[in-house]
Parts: sequence; C-alpha cells; structure tokens
Amino acid sequence: MLNYHAQLEKIIEEHAKRGERPKLLLHCCCAPCASYCLEFLSGKFDITCFFYNPNITEKEEYDHRLQELKSYLKRAKCEVLEVIDGGFDGGEFYRIASGLEQAPEGGARCYLCYKLRLDKTAEVAENGGYDYFATTLTVSPHKNAAWLNALGFEAADGRAVKYLPSDFKKKGGYKRSVELSVSYGLYRQNFCGCEFSRAVAKDREEKK
Repeated sequence: MLNYHAQLEKIIEEHAKRGERPKLLLHCCCAPCASYCLEFLSGKFDITCFFYNPNITEKEEYDHRLQELKSYLKRAKCEVLEVIDGGFDGGEFYRIASGLEQAPEGGARCYLCYKLRLDKTAEVAENGGYDYFATTLTVSPHKNAAWLNALGFEAADGRAVKYLPSDFKKKGGYKRSVELSVSYGLYRQNFCGCEFSRAVAKDREEKK
C-alpha cells in the first residue's frame, strides 16, 4: 500500500519551503475525526471545513454532529476560516445504496458512499477556488484509506483543484483523535451514519 501520509508530509514540506499556505477544503465527517486532522494541518493550510455527509440518514443525528463540530472548533480555537454545511439530504445516499442494502459494512455500499462525498467535495473545492481538498475519513481505522485516496485522486482528475493525500491515522493520529475527544468531551458515535451501519453497531453491542 502506498504511504499516503509520507506523500502528505512531502507536500507540506514543499509549500513550507516556499512560504506558502495553500487553501484547503477539508471534508469533515464528525468532530472526533476532525479534531486531530485540524491539529495536524493547522498553520500549514488556510482551512475551510466542509460538512457533507448524506450517509447520515436521520436529521437529528445530522444536526447533532454538525453542531458538535462547530462547538469543537470554537472551544479548541481552531484556525478554520469557516464551516460550509453541505445540507441534509438522505435521499442522495439511498440512491447510491439502492441494490446494496445487504452488502457488508465496509464493502461496495461504503465504497460508493466514499465516492459520493469525495466527488462533491472536489466540486465545491473547484468552484470555491481552493488549492486542495482532503477528507478526515482516513483518520479512522475502520475506513479503507486506499479506497479513499484513490477516489480522491479520481475526483480531482480534470478539475482545477488538487487532492491532498492522507492517512491521518498514521503516527498515532487515531490515538490522538481519541485523546482530543476525551479532553473536549466530544460526542463519539459508534456508527458511521446510515441505518445499515447503525444496525451493525447495535448488533455488535448486543453481542458483547
């Protein structure tokens, strides 16, 4: 597997040598995942957070995670220019999940969900004149970083914006995100967002 974290560090080093702070649109899935990613990227990029998660199929859950992200940014005094809310629309997710309702968690349905979110992030980044876009999803050990990075590069292909490769869980990144979550008392959900991941989480808890 390619070392995406090493690629990220190289890009950061190159911009630092030139005294540059590129504009980055960072797709954020939730406050816990965003916490370490923002800590790592702070001072290296001018960051805008993009909360776009159509996989969250319950409005209450969507609003909870969005407000938790905004609250964390304020309390942690993160260097973030703004938060863009991609809007709640569970219909988008159900359209791509159609026919894959029985697919295993982490399989084909999740792959298309990653693609949906990265494609939209690339579109918004290009339209907004950003230099790069990235996603906090790679901080999770439960997400396929190889898929996410391949889809990120694919989404950037032919666009006037670059994908910023990452594997934020590397070098203790995931561990740090857990520490930050505890320090700030963040809502740390036990499922990704859709009803299918919720069912898997519920089954897992019942078997404990």
